Amino acid sequence: MGYRTLAATLSGVAVFTLSVSAAYVIWSKGGNGSGLYSRHWSPDSVQGYWDPDNFYQPSKSVEGVFEATLCIQCHEGITPGIVNDWRASRHARIDEPVYCNDCHGSNHQQLHLPTPVVCGNCHEKQHGEFRDEARYGFPSHVLAMERAVDAPHFADKPKAEVQSCVQCHSVATKCDSCHTRHRFSAAEARHPEACITCHSGPPHPDDESYFASAHGKIYRAEGKDWDWSKKLVKGNYKAPTCAYCHMDEGRHQVAHKSLWKFGLREVNPHTSKNQLLREQWIELCSDCHEAKKAAQWLSELDRERKSAWAKLYRAEDVLKNLRSNDLLRPAADERPDYPMGSFWRMERIGFFEGQASAFYNVSALERDYFEMWYFDNLGAYKSAAHGNPQGVDEGHRRMAATLERIETKAQILRHRSETEQSVIANPAVTDLWMKGKYTDFNRTHN
Repeated sequence: MGYRTLAATLSGVAVFTLSVSAAYVIWSKGGNGSGLYSRHWSPDSVQGYWDPDNFYQPSKSVEGVFEATLCIQCHEGITPGIVNDWRASRHARIDEPVYCNDCHGSNHQQLHLPTPVVCGNCHEKQHGEFRDEARYGFPSHVLAMERAVDAPHFADKPKAEVQSCVQCHSVATKCDSCHTRHRFSAAEARHPEACITCHSGPPHPDDESYFASAHGKIYRAEGKDWDWSKKLVKGNYKAPTCAYCHMDEGRHQVAHKSLWKFGLREVNPHTSKNQLLREQWIELCSDCHEAKKAAQWLSELDRERKSAWAKLYRAEDVLKNLRSNDLLRPAADERPDYPMGSFWRMERIGFFEGQASAFYNVSALERDYFEMWYFDNLGAYKSAAHGNPQGVDEGHRRMAATLERIETKAQILRHRSETEQSVIANPAVTDLWMKGKYTDFNRTHN
């Protein structure tokens, strides 16, 4: 076979493979759910409000095409709070008001909820900035829903957990996560509480780290007296809030200045890109502080990250060694697979498998590592980034304690293996982890 013939054959195989892969993805997205695994889960009715483009179903109890005045007249009796909020909004007070049918449509049996695309018909600049986040990858607001429904562990979760995840990830599919309806107040969205509705809890304790900082303490003491109608520019606020730092001058783009990928990735802080980001942060901090001081804080953040990743890699090395010697149970073939199945079941430790590795049916040591990486590591990072030194110390104390526990348990496992291997073989545990009320129920109730 000549070179050209071989090249043509390989090219044909590649095209065929890509075609089959594309066809599979299209088929896989054709189920009742959404995303890559739509055939393995189905939405609850509340999903219609969190992902309206895919799941919202208008009420069929009222028929007709109505003008805005009739919408208002009817809803004054049914939902007066909504009407009052609308009347207090800028939508109602501008020269050409934005009425109900501008956002929802006029045909009552074909009503829709206002998605970012609908809002973008008027707020083109903000929508364009929001969409632009996609080029920075994960994590970002615009890709949040995709991040959820395209993850294999999403389809493997109980429905209650799925809904608790999508409630926040719906920031990608609707604007009222930040501007609550029907007032859609920019002043309301500038408050930290608008952000910490979602940015709270063990994986992303932005609320704890911010409120424990000097900035957060000033806000709590005096923020009630601030004029929140002012723009997010120098001189308008005594202390910065989430929006002031992450949405410079109201820019609807929060993923563009992450130095350390929000604590999820180890990065080289000295790349040209990161140097540019540092200059942007120093410029922002210089609204209130000396540039030299801001640069010092960024250097302290770098040191915190290096210390954190040193602990994480040390724990990963221990777990990888245990895995290679078959000392961690259950192994991959002893766990229930994701509902969609896989041709090659892998055992992976560390960031590569990430949070999906350790929700269910894993060894206690792997779960320890997961909480060390996803909870304590991120807690330390958020504290370092938000100016909460006590949180940094606490996060690293917990990481060190978990690392010590992992290393101690690993020594016990190795010793037990060396002394008991000839006496006790690995137990037949497959049924123990493959079956059970939780696992069996979840397989058929996604």
